[in-house]
Amino acid sequence: MTVETLLRELIEKFNAKAEKDEDLRSELEGMNKKVLVDLGSEVYSFHLHDSKAHDFKEGGLENPDLTLSSDPETIQGIIEGKIKPMKAFALRKVRVKGDLNDVLRLRKLF
Repeated sequence: MTVETLLRELIEKFNAKAEKDEDLRSELEGMNKKVLVDLGSEVYSFHLHDSKAHDFKEGGLENPDLTLSSDPETIQGIIEGKIKPMKAFALRKVRVKGDLNDVLRLRKLF
């Protein structure tokens, strides 16, 4: 399965959870952030607003609020549960640029 497919499925699950989970919705309320996922050889982006991830696409965007940098193998491992996100972060296999509060709220995606 491609990383793009895994990310699309992850976002679909996140959005479905946000619809059902009032606590998650309230935690994300008012968040309006452009997110860039830079995997070196692959780049994706989406817009987080109205407590959901919208407009997922291959390609970048200008002036992202949050940038997640990694490589396809690490992201695939995190999504598939083979690598714990915090371990990947501690090993610097995942780097995040942006406001720490936004990063902590976005961890719900994984």
